[in-house]
Amino acid sequence: MARKLRVWVDQQLCVGNAMCEAIASHTFRLNEKRQSEAVDPEGDIEENILEAAENCPVSAIFVEDAETGERLFP
Repeated sequence: MARKLRVWVDQQLCVGNAMCEAIASHTFRLNEKRQSEAVDPEGDIEENILEAAENCPVSAIFVEDAETGERLFP
């Protein structure tokens, strides 16, 4: 069974290049300010969510195990 994730985007860092949305389109979307938001942490498989976080050019995406609090990225 897949673990539950807590995913969020630091709005102070996000530059809105939308790489995360391209990789994990069910988890991330751009808001009206063209910044990414995590809208559904269960929207994509964990591997895609982590790939999206790893490909963020400004490391604005944070991913944790929702049950243990373990930081998975960064």
